[in-house]
Amino acid sequence: MSKYKYYFKKPRSEISKDILKCLLVSGVICVAASSPYFIINLIKSFKKQKKWNSYKNKIIYNKFYNLKKDGCIKMEERNHQIYIKLTEKGKKKAGWMQIDELKIKKSKKWDKKWRIVIFDISQLKTLHRNVFRGKLKELGFYLLQKSVWISPYKCKDEINLLRIFFGLNKKEVRLITADNIEDDNFLKKMFKI
Repeated sequence: MSKYKYYFKKPRSEISKDILKCLLVSGVICVAASSPYFIINLIKSFKKQKKWNSYKNKIIYNKFYNLKKDGCIKMEERNHQIYIKLTEKGKKKAGWMQIDELKIKKSKKWDKKWRIVIFDISQLKTLHRNVFRGKLKELGFYLLQKSVWISPYKCKDEINLLRIFFGLNKKEVRLITADNIEDDNFLKKMFKI
């Protein structure tokens, strides 16, 4: 079996996602540029992470080139070092990827607390409101009544991330933790808790 088995199972677009995520987390990557082997040094710096070892060098290089061409990353040379960082376009693209992959961890044992998200997002932000609502549904929240969504799972970090990503404040999106909701038996059955 080839050492590139993992690579062939993963679509090429995933490699771009991995590059963007890496840059989003690290902020900037610095590679020695004094060598004529700059691209080899760049690839080596990425291959320090285990999942990158299965990617072919040429594919990584091509993905960097395409991301640069698309305006998602910027490379600057300073003091014989190449600094690679995300542009605003790249940050937005990486942010969308992070939001797309967002999940709420379901605990094995329920802590008997309900998480309620209420929101009042202005008509001027219709797109944000619709995408936010869709994301709550995708995360497994239940629509209790208009603009009131409920979940039995801890989700503070996820709601904060959504709030930040969509540029919403705590007056527009609130997270409430409640010990009791009247007549919640149907909710317990629905969430199987």
